[in-house]
Amino acid sequence: MSTALPRTRSVWKLSVRRLPLPLAIGGLILLASLVAACFPGLIAPYNPLAFDYHAILKPPSWAHLFGTDNFGRDIFSRVIHAYRVDLQIALFTTLFPMLFGTLVGLFVGYYGGLAETLFHRVVDAVVTFPLLVLVIAIVAILGPGLNSMYIAVGIIYWVFYARLVAGEVAVQRRLDYVAAGQVMGYSHLRILLRHVLPNVITVALVYWMTDMALSILLGSSLGYLGLGAQPPTAEWGVLIAAGKNFMDTAWWITIFPGLAIVLTGLGFSLLGEALAEWLRPASH
Repeated sequence: MSTALPRTRSVWKLSVRRLPLPLAIGGLILLASLVAACFPGLIAPYNPLAFDYHAILKPPSWAHLFGTDNFGRDIFSRVIHAYRVDLQIALFTTLFPMLFGTLVGLFVGYYGGLAETLFHRVVDAVVTFPLLVLVIAIVAILGPGLNSMYIAVGIIYWVFYARLVAGEVAVQRRLDYVAAGQVMGYSHLRILLRHVLPNVITVALVYWMTDMALSILLGSSLGYLGLGAQPPTAEWGVLIAAGKNFMDTAWWITIFPGLAIVLTGLGFSLLGEALAEWLRPASH
């Protein structure tokens, strides 16, 4: 007991020294994003859907920090309220693919054989087409809206998690601890869930962080095309689409939602980088 605690502290200090900047910046960005998503009414000074015909296309000022749109709606308030929608998109479009894809990859990578062959055929079929085109096609069939987008992404994106995890499991199953578990009479399910899964889940978690950044971009793209969130919902892609015709006279309508997308995506990317560094085995 007396020797374990100092070693734990030394590992903690080493880890903190190895990733202060990505972890700090990414954590602060996502913490601010979560606060905005959970408590938009405490930050936004105006109703994001309220029209004000006396303040149409006003440039940024103290009264309207990000200016107003062609209906007099406060852009700052709409950007803040959009955090809830876009973070919901980031979570709902990635959670199912991550969980389902990890389970599929776990079993495919461990058992191999016919299941692995069939799985690779599915992967080949999916990666043959551009992902955005596939998502747009499915959403067009189901009808525009967030629920259709969640279904479309869930149908496709689990393949990438499964492929990533299956590759890691294929390496792990050749290691000694798997053979030792089989010799000791452990069931395959116990070996998979209690021994193999903890050694491969980290790659899925790191990929998940990056994927959430890409999902925000995907959700905004579909919102811009009219296939994701629908007006007058405050969503970054919808806001950018609403301001595309006013770029010469009211640039703030599109610039500030775009900056929110970039900043939030940067937060997820930095956190994923920090997580990857944190979980990487020490070389010493």
